[in-house]
Parts: sequence; structure tokens; C-alpha cells
Amino acid sequence: MAQPKSHSASNVRNFGIMAHIDAGKTTLTERLLFITKRIHRMGEVHEGMATMDWMPQEQERGITITSAVTTLQWLKHDFHLIDTPGHVDFTIEVERSLRVLDGVITVLDGVAGVEPQTETVWRQADKFEVPRFVFVNKLDRMGASFERCLQSLRDRFGTGRSILPLQLPIGEESAHRGIIDLLRMQALYWDGEDPAETRVEPVPDSLAEAAAAARNRIVETLADHDDAVAEAYLEGRRIPNETLVAVIRRETVANRLVPVLCGSALRNRGIPPVLDAIVAYLPSPDDIQVVKGVSPETGEPVERRLLSSEPFCALAFKVQLMEDGRRMTYVRIYSGRLRVGDTVHNISQDCDEKVSRIFVMHANQRTRIDAVDCGNIVGILGLKKTTTGDSLSLGDSPIVLERISGKEPVIYQAVEPMTSADKEKLDETLDKLAEEDPTFRSHEDRETGERLIAGMGELHLEIVVDRLKRQFGLETRVGKPQVVYRETITAAAQATSEFDRVHEDKRIYGKVSLQVEPLPRGSGIQFRNLCTSPNFNGDFLRAAMEGALESTKSGPLEGHTMDDLAVTISDVGWVDGVSAPIAYRIAAAEAAGRACREARPARMEPIMEVEISVPDEFLGNAISSINERKGKIERMVEQGEYRVVAARVPLRAMFGYSKDLRTRTQGRGTFSMKFSHYDILQ
Repeated sequence: MAQPKSHSASNVRNFGIMAHIDAGKTTLTERLLFITKRIHRMGEVHEGMATMDWMPQEQERGITITSAVTTLQWLKHDFHLIDTPGHVDFTIEVERSLRVLDGVITVLDGVAGVEPQTETVWRQADKFEVPRFVFVNKLDRMGASFERCLQSLRDRFGTGRSILPLQLPIGEESAHRGIIDLLRMQALYWDGEDPAETRVEPVPDSLAEAAAAARNRIVETLADHDDAVAEAYLEGRRIPNETLVAVIRRETVANRLVPVLCGSALRNRGIPPVLDAIVAYLPSPDDIQVVKGVSPETGEPVERRLLSSEPFCALAFKVQLMEDGRRMTYVRIYSGRLRVGDTVHNISQDCDEKVSRIFVMHANQRTRIDAVDCGNIVGILGLKKTTTGDSLSLGDSPIVLERISGKEPVIYQAVEPMTSADKEKLDETLDKLAEEDPTFRSHEDRETGERLIAGMGELHLEIVVDRLKRQFGLETRVGKPQVVYRETITAAAQATSEFDRVHEDKRIYGKVSLQVEPLPRGSGIQFRNLCTSPNFNGDFLRAAMEGALESTKSGPLEGHTMDDLAVTISDVGWVDGVSAPIAYRIAAAEAAGRACREARPARMEPIMEVEISVPDEFLGNAISSINERKGKIERMVEQGEYRVVAARVPLRAMFGYSKDLRTRTQGRGTFSMKFSHYDILQ
């Protein structure tokens, strides 16, 4: 077995690459792997040969579907890299990766700049306070503009942090040849096919003035962040590069600064500086210092230092089915040390699990190790009950870490096996896939008996069905994709229900009066208790709450899950000696159901944020296509020769839109969409 490396945590970088679909993050990953000698041939996405896109579905479509983990070394540092999907259907892969990463590289398309999914993943990184730098890619493409990309970054993300370019491109579009390193004031060129072979020259005379001005802006920006730099700048003293790099690192780690690099991954330009920037600017586990959680016993805040000498704690962020059907659990180890044969306690599931294997990952390839220290990301076999977001510990110092929130599916379709003999296997397989993917659901329709699968979009479900065939040998028939509707109420209503029964010669009693009222969109279900009865607390209150919330899982119109309403218990009936929690649960469920039926229920549908990019000549066609689908146009912006139309459109109207847009724009229009919110069906 391989042994773990003995590098200190300060020499470890846990980072990911995130971007809008087709911005070039997997191509960038291939170059990073090649330069660090992790692979010996660069695979191309368009050829279906990218190392990190190992699934057949990824290779055929040229997109990343599942986040892939690999390890590499650069300048005596250990990198743990996660390449994440760009397609919005697989956004949970980005979120759960960001939950365990210390830093991230955001890749921008040099033509398009900040795109819709860029904003989504940026907000996800903000949610977990993950430091980042930006790589502006594809500067060799027609219409590329580094300055326009910088402006889009400042417009969308510049509030509260400085967007700081550390490089300038040498030429753009077909004239792109290399970059200028503004800190060292050097011109860097890559003339051949090897991205590691860098030619260093003085800054060209034609760019000397612009480079000097850009470097001066770096110093001015850093002076706003550091008193020593400000003092030296005002006195006209030379500031060593080491000082500037130290300030950039400190402010980047603190999320007050976003360095910006540039190049063209496909043309092998600008890749070594990206590796240098990972070392220089992204945080190590030592920079994070502590992980915060709560005690499972008291609920009080708990901190754990990121040291091997601390008690072990880890977070499971992904479960993946291997080729032989076994479960591989990906974990980030925050403190302590883990060895093969250890028994870990899953605090979230309250069960013990035995570690049978530990692996260092390289996409779908695995290298066994005996033990692993904190700060690392590894794959583990043997954790049979652990799911995404579970906290793991050893010993008597448990800590519950922040969970990874799931996303609710917005689309579903019926699926059935070709033969009745495969029904049981299909049900079992779908349950396993649901364990692997928190955004995928599978259940049997109570009325029709059909097996329904639900996910984040048409592509998501298409991939699931394809995996059933290829990976599990299950031929299936599928129905047309359908929208996942919800229900809500539009008025307030009250109801009272009494439960009084004799069960096994024992009387049980409960009476609940409650009110339901509508809440603004996006509020979810809220529960309130205004009852002043001294007996109605503890198990009784919990039971009533559970009953009321249970009733909202099936709305009064068509049985859809309810949303955006408040349930308030106003009074209860009580009989000493016979009042029981189960009775209050049943009474509350009946009262809530009755009140919702009287509160003018309404059906809600998912509304999508749609962004369409079309040449100027087809702008009218794009607007018409949105109007025909009862969409609401929110803004239009100019982006080179293209126009970008942002709108909100009901999901039910977007089926088949890809083909329609291609027809209306002679194949030159593109669009992306993501879930926005639920609203009442018009």
C-alpha cells in the first residue's frame, strides 16, 4: 500500500474549479495535470478524452456531470483538486464540493464574461466564504475582451471586495500570444504545444505604458488594504514583490480581494502562473485554523483546530456508486488522523461504521493508503449508512458540522422496466442513485402505481436513464418530462379538530385549534405556537407540530407539497390522565388539512431565470420566443456583437426551447436557465 505524504498542512491546497458551462474549466484542469506530470498526455474535452470527465455520458456530451477529485504536486505542495460541473442541472455537485474546499478558481469565458451559472457558483462560494481568484480563459477567441470581463466582474461582484488584475494579455483574439506578469513586469510567451515551456521576455514597448499603469493600480489598490504599503507608496519608496504578494494572499484569504489572471487553456497559454497563484494566494488548512460546529449533546457551538493532534472529525460530502456496486464515500478530514480499520461514529445517523479502505483519488482511479492526516480529501470504503452531509468522529469528542443543503427537484417523469422481472431491481437501483445524488428523488405514485423519478432538469433525468442502461443493465421506458407543482394558500382560515378514542381499553385524547395564513413567496412552512396551556409543551407540542407539518406534504387540490404558509396553534383541549402526544399529532394534522381546504388553495409552478444570447439581428426573434411563453423580460445588455436577454419564464413553457431557439436564430443563439422560485400558476 502507498503511504501518505508527510507534508505539513501549510503545504496543502484543497481547491476547486468552477464556472459556467463551456468556459473551459475541464480543459484548464487537463493542463494543470499535464504540467504537474499527473498525466502524460492532455485529453481534450471535444475529443471525449478529458481525464476528469471519465463517465461515458461526460465524454459523449463534452460536459462535466459529476465532480471529480484528483491529487497533484507543485513546488513541494500537495494539491487536492475538484473539477465541478458547469451545467445548472448538476449545481449540487458544485455546492457540496465548495462546502469542503478552502479555495476556488473561477474560470470566465473571455468573450462572454460573467454568465448566469458564474453568478450561481459565485454565490455558492460566498455562502461558504470560500476565497477565490479568477482565470479569464479563451482570450484567443473572436470577440474576446479582457477589459470587458474585468468590468463584468466589477459590476456583478465588486461590492465589498476589490477585483485586482495581476496580468494583462499580450494581444486578444487571433493576436493573443501570451501575458504580462504585472508584479515582475515580464512578458511570458508559450510558443509550442507544451504548456510548461515558458519564454520570458521584457515587456513589449507597445504595452509598456499600459503595463506600468496597471501595476501602479495594483499598488494603489493594496495601499487601501495595508498601512505599510500605503506609507511606502505615499513616500515613493520601492515596495518589494514579496510584500505585495503577502498582502494579496492575506486579503484574498480574507475574501476582501479577488486576483485576476488570464490566458487560453486550449492554446496552452498562461497555465504555469495559475499553479503559482494556487500556492501564492489560495489558503492552506493552516490558514483556516478552526472548523466550527455544534455539540450534538448540548447544541452549544464547538470549534476544532485543524491539527492531527486534535480529536478526529470529518465531513462526508459525496457518495458514489463504484463499478462493482460498492459505495465510495468522499470525505474532507478537518482534524485528527484516520487509519484503515478505525471505527468512526456517524453523528448524523447515530451509528458506528468501520473504515475498510482509504484511497487517494485521481478521477475514477484509486491508490490505497494506510492512514491519512487532517487537511486531506480522500475516498473511503466501508461506510454503508453514511450520506451526503454527515459528520464523522472518533472518540468522545463529537462535533456536528454544517450540513450540505439539498435542492428540491423541479421536473419529473415516469419510468418503468421493459420486463416485469426487472421491477424490483429498478426500484433498488433508483434508491441507490438517490443516496448518491441529493437532488434526485424516486417514489411510487400512490394513485397510478407508476415509478416516478424527479430531478433538476431534462438533462439530469436523461443522464439517470442512460446510467440505468449502461451501468446497471436496465432497459426502461420513460414518459414525457413533467413539471413538479406545489400548492399554497391565498387566504387565512381556522379549524379545530378533536381526537378522542379508546385503544386497547385506554382512552387517548387531544384537541387542537389552529390557523393557517399565506406567507410571501420563498418563505417556506413556518410553525408558531400561541397556546398558553401549561401542559402543552415538550412531546405534546412536538407531536402537534409534526402532525401539522405532515399534513402540508399533500395539498388539498392535487396532493402536491404545500409551501409558503404559516401554521399557528391558538388553543388546545386537555384532559388529565388521557391526553397523549399521538392524539395531538392526529388532531393537528386533521385541523391543518381542513384549514388549508378553506384557505383558498392555489397551485404553484416553478419559474426559471432564463438568459439568452443571440446576435443582434435575431434579438426580435428571441424576445418573441419569450413573450410567446408568457415570460417576463427583465433586462437586455450588449455583449460585443451579441445581445443578452434575461427573463423569467415558467418551466412548463421551456420544454423543447433549445430546438425552437436554434430554428429562430439559424443555430447561433444559446440559452441557459436555472430555478428562480415558485409562483402561483396563472
